[in-house]
Amino acid sequence: MLHICTMKKIVGIFIMVLSFFCQSQAQVRTPAQQLMLTNEDSLNAGFDKSRTVLSGYGSAFYQRDSKQQTASLNLERAVLFVGHQFNSKISFFSELEVENAKVDGGGGEVAMEQAYLKFNLNSTQYITAGLFLPRIGLLNENHLPVNFNGVERPIVEQLVIPSTWRELGIGFYGRSKKLPLNYSVAVFNGLNSSGFVHGTGIRDGRFEGRNATANNLALTAAVQYYYTDFTFQLSGYAGGSNGLNKRRSDSLQLSSGLFGMPVYLGEANVRWAKGGWSAKALGAYISFPNASSINKAFANNISNSMYGAYAEIAYNLFEGNTKKANQQLVAFTRFETLDLNASIPSNAIYDGTEKQQHIIIGLSYLPIQNVVIKMDVRLLHTGAENPTLVINPSPVRLPYEQNNSFINLGIGYSF
Repeated sequence: MLHICTMKKIVGIFIMVLSFFCQSQAQVRTPAQQLMLTNEDSLNAGFDKSRTVLSGYGSAFYQRDSKQQTASLNLERAVLFVGHQFNSKISFFSELEVENAKVDGGGGEVAMEQAYLKFNLNSTQYITAGLFLPRIGLLNENHLPVNFNGVERPIVEQLVIPSTWRELGIGFYGRSKKLPLNYSVAVFNGLNSSGFVHGTGIRDGRFEGRNATANNLALTAAVQYYYTDFTFQLSGYAGGSNGLNKRRSDSLQLSSGLFGMPVYLGEANVRWAKGGWSAKALGAYISFPNASSINKAFANNISNSMYGAYAEIAYNLFEGNTKKANQQLVAFTRFETLDLNASIPSNAIYDGTEKQQHIIIGLSYLPIQNVVIKMDVRLLHTGAENPTLVINPSPVRLPYEQNNSFINLGIGYSF
């Protein structure tokens, strides 16, 4: 475990930073302004009067691994948004992301996070075309660091629902004129199941706009319903994961076509907010019926099914404090559970480490709505390691521990 003195020092530093910021008063904003957190939000809502807008977000963090007795610092991401309004009907949205500060042989990534055109059909409906993020889960469309609690994004929305999941396609979005209801449906390129990696679910099968195969396609749809202080959402994904032509598919004994080797994902979530309290819960399930065929063709040890769920409750400690009405100090706790090998085919090897529970407890301080300072502790418990999956271990490798804890400190911004 992390030494108690070290923990006290980290907490002390965090409290000093909070105290410094709490002495300053944030600029008062009207309720309408509070809804528009970034220039991208303003452009998307049609409020921005300028022709071209700049926006962006980013985050950096410190993490201490108690079992490995190691610590790391990382500029996790920096994203620049450029948008342009051609006229009242057509606008353009793009985001260029740099991960891990730089790109070299040791890692890092430069990628387009989105690049699409938006066509307004009327006051309640629009079409998107290009590289964009489908409405799946809570985080995919709302992944700015000021929008979620915790230094790390929820684990379930990293491994079960891949965060910032974007593909090339066409989407239709709208809201009901009679009911508090939003809806969306989209067609994208499918996944690449040969790229699925044991331990990351379907995450590494995404194309993300790069040389995507169009032999296989996917459909997504979502519906959101608002009732008093609650927001409910259901979303789903169904798509092919084999983009090879029929000749190559037959040689590997894989089904081909638009929905060959299908992947199905279902998700539901609910959010609640009242006063200084807020809560959310999410559940997701993935079915991959043809995992056995993919394992036979590519030996990537993939599961037939995976699931994940989490629940979070939070409270703004500054609620009711008129001197800090435009600041937030949010205390939260979140429980997550997931299993990336909930069921496996006969030619897969079970990995207990993929069955996980996470408890996260922390604070998020927002001196203004667009800046956040975060601290949390994450407790991890997993199933036992399968020795069959440990191949050529390092002579200095530590024994696997089913329980671990992490101390996280982070900052984030959006504009």
